[in-house]
Amino acid sequence: MQDLKISLITVTYNAESTISQCMESVIGQNFSNIEYIIIDGGSTDGTISIINQYKDNISHFISEPDKGIYDAMNKGIKLATGQVVGMLNADDFFADETVLSTVALAFTQKNVDIVYGDLDYIKANGDIVRKWRSGEYIRKNFDWGWMPPHPTFYCKLNLFHKFGLYSLEYGTAADYELMLKFLYVNKIDAYYIKKVMVKMKVGGKSNKSFTNRVKGLYFDLKAMRNNEILLPFVTMIAKPMRKLGQYF
Repeated sequence: MQDLKISLITVTYNAESTISQCMESVIGQNFSNIEYIIIDGGSTDGTISIINQYKDNISHFISEPDKGIYDAMNKGIKLATGQVVGMLNADDFFADETVLSTVALAFTQKNVDIVYGDLDYIKANGDIVRKWRSGEYIRKNFDWGWMPPHPTFYCKLNLFHKFGLYSLEYGTAADYELMLKFLYVNKIDAYYIKKVMVKMKVGGKSNKSFTNRVKGLYFDLKAMRNNEILLPFVTMIAKPMRKLGQYF
């Protein structure tokens, strides 16, 4: 299992209040074959100073202006040399120390190119406000608004080489579009890890304002249309409806 290398990418920008918890959750993993890549967008607060405190645990670090979070992720992917790639955002952290060893075991034992799991949204005090339980992968569920949580999504590096990186034309839906491209259009096999892998703090970019929510719906619809979803307007309604059950 340790022969498998995981390239883990963290994208940051002015994240001085959260980056330490994120990085410590990576360093604390009981899986050691990690290529840790940090792509910073040119932070002006104390983020870079904090990152430098962990430099012995970082394989690649870049700090420069970018075109947004997915452009930064693409920079990280281009640096990656591991067989498997995953993302852990600066506001997120691993739920426990066994996450990456569980991911590595799944890739080693299952004949799949993608694995994913579950995620909890939490308040600043740690209280859980929403539980995203993905369930087993069934391709047709994409037609009903299903998708796995992106911070739990790990895939073979060669998929990016074969099918492309995150497309910036889809805005905040770039991760959704990439999953549609990999899983729905190209029918790549995936394995579900029934485990909370990541804790995500509430307040993501796509949900900060009504305007962003409208833009998010537009980008979702664009991704659906361009990736052969059968009834995109039905799927566009079903996708946010799926989130309601995660609050109970």
